[in-house]
Amino acid sequence: MAELILTILGIACVVYGFCILAVGSGTMFFAVWFGIAALFFAVAAGIHFEWIERVPAAAKWAGAVALAAVVAVCAVETAFIAGSFNAVGKPGLDYIIVLGAQVKEEGPSIVLRYRLDAAADYLRENPETQCIVTGGQGANEPFTEAEGMRDYLVNIGIDESRIILEPRALNTQQNIAYSMTLMDSPDASVGVVTNNFHVFRGVSLAKKQGLTDTCGIAAPSNPLYLPNNILREYFGITKDFLAGNL
Repeated sequence: MAELILTILGIACVVYGFCILAVGSGTMFFAVWFGIAALFFAVAAGIHFEWIERVPAAAKWAGAVALAAVVAVCAVETAFIAGSFNAVGKPGLDYIIVLGAQVKEEGPSIVLRYRLDAAADYLRENPETQCIVTGGQGANEPFTEAEGMRDYLVNIGIDESRIILEPRALNTQQNIAYSMTLMDSPDASVGVVTNNFHVFRGVSLAKKQGLTDTCGIAAPSNPLYLPNNILREYFGITKDFLAGNL
């Protein structure tokens, strides 16, 4: 029974990996799902052919402890992500920072459009707030993310004079750091606009870099791709924590 369940899980991961690949997100992260599938298949084969019974007890214990540690870390990070999942921000902020994501020839990716639509809603309700759009140009992008974001916002009615471009950043930490250099004061009140699964890390990075008056503004995300986004976020949170960025 266990090997059947593991095989089904492996097949599900392969199918989901191809779904993520089809989105064309511009990264190789979809391959992680194939790796997880291979692990499920390997364990299922180990049970079926009784290879696992030949594994020394010490190795089994080590594997169980490692798995428990991974599950515990993911549980804690899930709690952090969930705590900021529905952040709405505060009215009257001095700035909002829209974190970058992939842009294509035809415009922002769906993930980025969610962020920009949330930013536009906030800007319409808070006419004194300035908007910093941040993101450089990746190898698979036709122009900088900041330029694509500005064009999208202007096309949906946001006054271009309210939009400040930060066109150099290549990751979330740089999004925040470079945006800070464009602000009138380090004491400015700031809202970090990003998708719900990413708010915790975005706000934490901002506070770590000295933006103490900071809140999150959560944009939605596609439920189909949420497992992939949260899994990727586990890696991002762990990396930034180990690097001392959080």
